[in-house]
Amino acid sequence: MELFRIRKDIPFMKHAIVLNAISFITFLLAVFFLTTRGLNLSVEFTGGTVMEVAYEQPADLESVRKVIEGLGYAEVPVQNFGTSRDVLLRLPVQAGKSSGEQSTVVLAALKAQNPDVELRRTEFVGPQVGRELVEDGLKALGMVIAGIMIYLAFRFEWKYAVSAIVANLHDVIIILGFFAFFQWEFSLAVLAAVLAVLGYSVNESVVIFDRIRETFRRQRKMSTQQIIDHAITSTISRTIITHGSTQIMVLSMLLFGGPTLFYFALALTIGICFGIYSSVFVGAAMAMWLGIKREDLIKSSGKNEGDPDDPNAGAVV
Repeated sequence: MELFRIRKDIPFMKHAIVLNAISFITFLLAVFFLTTRGLNLSVEFTGGTVMEVAYEQPADLESVRKVIEGLGYAEVPVQNFGTSRDVLLRLPVQAGKSSGEQSTVVLAALKAQNPDVELRRTEFVGPQVGRELVEDGLKALGMVIAGIMIYLAFRFEWKYAVSAIVANLHDVIIILGFFAFFQWEFSLAVLAAVLAVLGYSVNESVVIFDRIRETFRRQRKMSTQQIIDHAITSTISRTIITHGSTQIMVLSMLLFGGPTLFYFALALTIGICFGIYSSVFVGAAMAMWLGIKREDLIKSSGKNEGDPDDPNAGAVV
């Protein structure tokens, strides 16, 4: 399906050096902020008190949030849990106060606002659990990266695997850099968004690499740079449809999902925008600089290989 078709190839690779220089500077800035400022980890990673309270009527999360902020807690996650009458709170550790003291003060403030509120449960999440979550999250990230690299190495060729992983890590580091610079809360939901961006971004790279392989089969007189430009240009319509429809859904979560989904949707928004950029100007350009050629993608299998008259010559595996 195509919204439109561009007849003349756009010379993307002509500007690859300048655009990759911008990308490299952005990447270095992200690493700098991650190193100097670090991530503002949520209570799931740092430890704290989890409270579940219940109301007789559907809870007004905004008013509950204001009560919590009035007690000196900034950006505490307040969300419905199970039903609209149940509310889950995650309170960070406060110096000089135990978990029981924190929950008592919070419950008293909530009762002052609404006497019908009832405490369902309270529990303390220790720092040890937080460290385990960090370790498990890093393991999950490493396994995703390794799986993608192995898949691309089998599907295409090692140069493409390296190019795609660099492009995907570029997206991940820049997302983390944004969260470090603005000190946005980094929660398990944001980590899930980062993992989702990895899979989403590699899909765009695979589509472009697939079209490059197909063009190598069909066009023998084009240079590598011309083939990459043609492959990217021919997939622009598909990119607009796919990323545009996805971004509309993510923007709806960003604008109307409330504080619970805000940072999750924000991470996805940053990842989608940079995912398009990295697939074209990082992944494809790096593959070009690594010296991809027709022989890298097409294994010799007889005289019909690459024959334009062969109906299967341009088939994409």
